[in-house]
Amino acid sequence: MSEFPVRAVAWVESTLDDRAAAPKQGDEGAPDCWVRFAPGLEPALDGLAPGAEVLLLTWLDRADRAVLAVHPRGDTSRPRTGVFATRSPDRPNPIGLHRVTILSLDGLAMRVRNLEALDGTPVLDVKPLLGDPGDR
Repeated sequence: MSEFPVRAVAWVESTLDDRAAAPKQGDEGAPDCWVRFAPGLEPALDGLAPGAEVLLLTWLDRADRAVLAVHPRGDTSRPRTGVFATRSPDRPNPIGLHRVTILSLDGLAMRVRNLEALDGTPVLDVKPLLGDPGDR
């Protein structure tokens, strides 16, 4: 298999620090939190605005990359399912996908709602939600 270098563009600053206590999805009680971008990335934030919904791609750095099948949502009454058919953070490439709402922007800091990532989680990218073809 090939490897591809990636680098974090930001890190999550959240009160969530215990994986077992964190919500499974952002809309299940995740606290508002900050995404703090690396110095020099100010131009990359141009065009983002409070109220916008964006997709954050994170590197779930505390995931178990050897896991290939799980009981969905940790519910052992459900059959084991391949991780590619689940939202499990444990997977060969633990990339998180989070739909969040931007609450505010302050320099290299972006406050967001509905992010269930743990404090210190690296952010790989930010993508806009696409609506009109002109948004691309």
